Amino acid sequence: MNKITIGYFADGPWSHQALDRLADDPSVEISFVVPRKGSRDQTLIRLAREHQIPCHENALVNSPEFMELAAGYECDLFVSMSFNQIFRELLLNIPKWGSINCHAGKLPFYRGRNILNWALINDEKEFGITVHHIDTGIDTGDIISQQTYPIRDSDTYRTLLERSYTYCAGLLHDTVKKIQNGTAARTPQSEIHPVGFYCGMRGEGDEIIDWNHSSRNLFNFIRAVCDPAPKATTFFKGQTVRINKAKMIPGAPAYIGIPGQLVGTTSAGLIVKTKDTTLELMEIDSPVPLKTGDRLGS
Repeated sequence: MNKITIGYFADGPWSHQALDRLADDPSVEISFVVPRKGSRDQTLIRLAREHQIPCHENALVNSPEFMELAAGYECDLFVSMSFNQIFRELLLNIPKWGSINCHAGKLPFYRGRNILNWALINDEKEFGITVHHIDTGIDTGDIISQQTYPIRDSDTYRTLLERSYTYCAGLLHDTVKKIQNGTAARTPQSEIHPVGFYCGMRGEGDEIIDWNHSSRNLFNFIRAVCDPAPKATTFFKGQTVRINKAKMIPGAPAYIGIPGQLVGTTSAGLIVKTKDTTLELMEIDSPVPLKTGDRLGS
């Protein structure tokens, strides 16, 4: 089997296991690594050094200088994993077999940013990992490989992240091998759905709880923004209260009440009234004591 040579554009925990998987394959040669511009990912840089791979930090990948440098490696394929610069057409066409990206979303749905958070918020029962060709759009290129994995009620943003790091590494390596072996198929995203959808990047303030939602929606929201995200945030008498975990209460009846009001306690936390029923709140970080009758969001 002929060795495949790749340029690896990557950053963060998503990229570490994938780099090791590719670098440990004797038929794959990583010609260079490019971290995100201004990256603080010292782990990726250390791994590149350990595998004796040239690492080009703070590169502007669409600049003439970098494209000349990249072309000199004569790579078969460029691979993107959690990279934050858009590849322009001239860069995309440098390698013989083009450029691919690994995306933690079930394309053509969940294009864009913060996909795992949005999947939980939307009460999805599964999430996807997709490896696709990069074109001039954002997450719109033809799909090469895609796998889906279940989302359980016990899952949180943290558990999905940890699983995704491993799933992405495996699917990316498998896809590179398909391209190397000439068995990679291409599925235009329009064949799956003519429109799909994008998710916007979550920002400061998006972690604030609106108690006028159902218990199910609030349960999903709290687990979607739990640590290592900012944690779901509410207020009490002007003080910031952060909630890292919630639990659905089986059989909780629906009734009209005051959303956000604390209506009970448990051995693990507090019970809050929602738009429809009640929800158990746990792992609460509050600078002031909270008790039954208090109204969160005030």
